[in-house]
Amino acid sequence: MFKKYQLRSYNFRLVILLIVTSVYGIAVINSADSSYTIKQCAGLLLSLFVMVVVSLIDYNWLLRFYWIMYALNFVLLVLVLALGSESKGAQRWINIGGFRFQPSELTKILLIMFTAKLISLYKDRLNTARFLIVLAVLLLVPIALILMQPNLSTTILLALILFTIIFCAGLSYRIMGIALLCIVPVTIILGIYISNPNQKLLKDYQRNRIMTFFEPENNEDGAYQQKYSVQAIGSGQLSGKGLNNDDPSSLNNAHYIAEGHTDFIFAVMGEELGFIGCCMAILLLSWIVIECIIAAVRAKDFAGRLICCGVAAQIGFQSALNIAVATQLLPNTGQPLPFFSYGLTSLVSAYISMGVVLNVSLQRNVERDDEIFADDFRG
Repeated sequence: MFKKYQLRSYNFRLVILLIVTSVYGIAVINSADSSYTIKQCAGLLLSLFVMVVVSLIDYNWLLRFYWIMYALNFVLLVLVLALGSESKGAQRWINIGGFRFQPSELTKILLIMFTAKLISLYKDRLNTARFLIVLAVLLLVPIALILMQPNLSTTILLALILFTIIFCAGLSYRIMGIALLCIVPVTIILGIYISNPNQKLLKDYQRNRIMTFFEPENNEDGAYQQKYSVQAIGSGQLSGKGLNNDDPSSLNNAHYIAEGHTDFIFAVMGEELGFIGCCMAILLLSWIVIECIIAAVRAKDFAGRLICCGVAAQIGFQSALNIAVATQLLPNTGQPLPFFSYGLTSLVSAYISMGVVLNVSLQRNVERDDEIFADDFRG
């Protein structure tokens, strides 16, 4: 379970990067709604503790229990549907003694590890129809349970993460081409069906979000969140109006930015820290993704490499979705911005993912490092 590691092998650069990113997020949360600041600070301390503990546990030992991870994830998602609390038309949380827990956030790392282990065991069968069908069925079960909550945005995010893992594992381009030929017409058909007001596939609020994006002039009531978000980001110009400002023209101060401490924290950041502040946030998140990719390249085995690729996809895609919504490039999805948005479950889950990446880095392939160093030296 625990191994003897060399302290010099620990990726302190990534740890410092995560702390800086989270502290930056807390500063923006405090400006958006100071009532959440203390909770987020407590969540950060808990997350750091959990990350350090996870980073010292051999990930290969954890992967021995990949079927238990799958079963635990299944049970939690079923409990959400059976006993979960409802909010804003969705049933995504489990209340435990006053503490709200969102299992779908934990699903991300559990499915990443399960998929990485399963593919590493049968990597020679990856491009066979039988294995892909079995893998698809296993992964569609938890994805379908999340879709039933309903949680369409996390469903799409998980699909992107899992596809990235399978792609990085060596999925045949021929199979990907066939999949695309099937997905494109299905997507078009679904789009036409969803545009029908009498459709039964999505909840009314989900359909309204999609239709508001494509027809904002016909759905002005549903477009206000993204409309004010774009205005706030634009009003910040280069350097913003400053954190905790008392500017009367501030949309955040006038409470026009809905969910400013969670889903639309990027809008608050744009208004108060401007273009520079937004670029700094994107740079920090991109750096975290790059560190995960570096850990994947240096991983000692196939499973470790796929885990790091999955976590990189998780941070990268989720960040892109959140920012695209805040800038009105995509329909409103309700995905938080990793390490920035308020939310204890999402924060702790993200740090668990980074803890696993840190452990992969601790056990990196020394020979691979030597080859990289030799190539750099020759260059």
